[in-house]
Amino acid sequence: MLIQFPGGVPAHMPYADTQPTTHAAAAPAQNFTQATTLGALVATLAALRRPPALQEMNEWMHTTAPQAKELRPLVGFKEGTYARHRVFTSEHVELLVLCWLPGQRTPIHDHDGSYGVVRVCEGVMWETLFATDEARGLTYQSAREWTPGLITGADVPDIHQLGNPEVSGQNLITLHMYAPPLKSLNVYQVGHKESVSTVWMSSWNPTI
Repeated sequence: MLIQFPGGVPAHMPYADTQPTTHAAAAPAQNFTQATTLGALVATLAALRRPPALQEMNEWMHTTAPQAKELRPLVGFKEGTYARHRVFTSEHVELLVLCWLPGQRTPIHDHDGSYGVVRVCEGVMWETLFATDEARGLTYQSAREWTPGLITGADVPDIHQLGNPEVSGQNLITLHMYAPPLKSLNVYQVGHKESVSTVWMSSWNPTI
């Protein structure tokens, strides 16, 4: 079940559906710190002594508004693929800033056992969702567009693709939280029943 919290896609995909939907998620644990800045969020994550629930991560992302001066040292782009900048990591959770040039996107993937939440900081992010069909294999499900301040999340074993559409004409900056820390992606192709490969983030797209 892919969780959409209200608030790259191939160029031939239709214009993204911007109507948000919310599916049920685990109730958040009590007494977690509400973060208002990126620094406050990092302090909250550093204090964790257990893996956070997906609903907690959602709440933290909703109450975090990264300031421009906080993001500035973490912003940098690459020509070959989107850039990943690590903000914080522990055995339980990691926080990343991703920077995308127009046209850059992920492969179709799951998170290989991790769940995650994404907040758009600047630009436009397209997300394509996929479903598995016993007869047809992986099939297209829907597409959505996310703009600054909006949040989307993926549970296990959700399969999706994220990207900065070529037609946006602007750079994209997103804030990502994963628990446990994301080590690899299982990559899929439409029409296939199983993943076609596994990529390791440390070698395919290492953090900066």
